[in-house]
Amino acid sequence: MVTRRNIVKASTATVAAGAVGMRSAHAEEIVRIEFTLFSAFYSPLIATIAGGFLEAEGLKPVYTVSPAGRSALASLDDGSAHVVQTAPSQAFNALEKGQRPSAVHFAQINEKDGFFLSAREADPAFVWSKLKGKRVLVTPGVQPTTMFRYACFKSGIDTSQLEIVDAGPPDAMMAAFRAGKGDYIHLQGPYPRQLEREGIARTVASLADVVGPCAFSSLAAKREWLATRQAQTFTRAYAKACAWLLATPAAEVARTEAAFFKGTDPAVLTSTIADYQGLGNWKPQIAISRSSYEATLDIFQHAGLITKRHAYEDVVAQPPMG
Repeated sequence: MVTRRNIVKASTATVAAGAVGMRSAHAEEIVRIEFTLFSAFYSPLIATIAGGFLEAEGLKPVYTVSPAGRSALASLDDGSAHVVQTAPSQAFNALEKGQRPSAVHFAQINEKDGFFLSAREADPAFVWSKLKGKRVLVTPGVQPTTMFRYACFKSGIDTSQLEIVDAGPPDAMMAAFRAGKGDYIHLQGPYPRQLEREGIARTVASLADVVGPCAFSSLAAKREWLATRQAQTFTRAYAKACAWLLATPAAEVARTEAAFFKGTDPAVLTSTIADYQGLGNWKPQIAISRSSYEATLDIFQHAGLITKRHAYEDVVAQPPMG
């Protein structure tokens, strides 16, 4: 599975027949994209590359994945990326210091949390109160842990009633759970489906169902870039990819993205994509809605991570569709 890798690639995958029509014969203009994390959860952006949607618009995508310890936003600042996969909550860091964020979030990737809670045994009658007194391996990072704690709050339990275990990044978490550490594990797809495939765990809950719609993950760029023709072209391709992703069977999406997930079982990738399609993580409307942004403010304010409700206009811009 692909998680964090310090790599640079140009898209070589081909689009499913008829998905975007004829590809440009001379895709010479490079657009540089950086992922904070690379997983099937970010399929709206992956499909834009893998499906040839950018090349059909005359753009040649080159993508990177941020190395551990480096923010993708830094690549916007140093000019090594035009657009990055991140989260609107990243802007709160600067705003809490009284600073203007250096980037703006112009399109949503996911309008819901993409993490799942898995147990060692199937539990059709699972309720969140069953976490009391249990050891839960929770994905580290400000947003994943904040959302997990908020899901517990909405489910009527205090996280002091359970033991949250930091077992490291997802691959290390998987190894720890396979070795018998923890009663539950909190992971983004496709890891939960992989554990099911191995017979080690069963998914018992999705945080999307508990937390509800929120501005979870996004595309961000410099304001100056958003004023360019390239930004308009990129956004047009992205919108087409999002529509295709929702209208296309999961198995076909998985085949289109397969070259980007070498080592991932095709059935695992297919079921993960189907999960996110069914949960409503991906929407045809790519703008970050004010209501989803306000929901994210609720979550971070509840966690005590922001001291005021930062203005939507300080964080979000409308997609530059031209």
